[in-house]
Amino acid sequence: MKTKALLLASLLGLSGCLFGGKNDPKPPPPVETPEMTAKRADSLFTAGTALFRAGKWSKASQTLDRAMLIMNYDDPRRPQGHFMMGEVLFAQDNQLQAVRELRRVADEGGTDSLAADALVRAGDAYAALWRKPELDPTYGETALATYREVQQRYEGTSAARRAGARITGLQEQFAEKEYRTALFYFRLKAFDSAILSLRNVVATWPRTKVVPDALVKLVQTYSRLEYTEDLTETCKYVARFFPDTSPRVTEYCPAAEPAGTP
Repeated sequence: MKTKALLLASLLGLSGCLFGGKNDPKPPPPVETPEMTAKRADSLFTAGTALFRAGKWSKASQTLDRAMLIMNYDDPRRPQGHFMMGEVLFAQDNQLQAVRELRRVADEGGTDSLAADALVRAGDAYAALWRKPELDPTYGETALATYREVQQRYEGTSAARRAGARITGLQEQFAEKEYRTALFYFRLKAFDSAILSLRNVVATWPRTKVVPDALVKLVQTYSRLEYTEDLTETCKYVARFFPDTSPRVTEYCPAAEPAGTP
């Protein structure tokens, strides 16, 4: 029995030597080669693109971010990656982070086919932060500047035309904001301040939808305050450039002088 026990112990000791003990150091992980890293980046980018197209924003963001971290800096897919990341962040209401990603496409890869579209979308992200005309217009003004940058840098492109349409929409908001400011002054009976705001609407955004209302309000105010010269000039302006609005101000305007009156 003693001999068998000694033999068993020897065998166990030998197996420990052959297979290693609990405290033996683990073998080092295999060294990743550039080729392996590139393959991993390809796999992640492909998966991230598929998730993006499926609208799975959170998973797409995580996967694309991992791909971009290990992708070569000069990889031609980088602009597309930043563009997709910007769109994901925009969809998640992270507009300022979206702007950073989208501007990288335009600023770091200005000749890339996505650059102009990315700059338009950066403007859209700023515009989305100015949701109501009565709010601080800083983001609206930044959006306007961004759209104008698109027009200057990418003149004649479809992106520039889209930027022009966005500018028209923003101008409507700016005019609406100024008109509401005028109405606020009216409630305070600060008529001269109201007049300044109304005149600004007409002079700065003459093609916006709120201009006819601003002109009617101007005529009514000039009539009420007996600003005769301003009233006469404004009535003539309405009759010449806004004939459809003219009937709304007829009762306030002085009667036209007969032809041939000295």
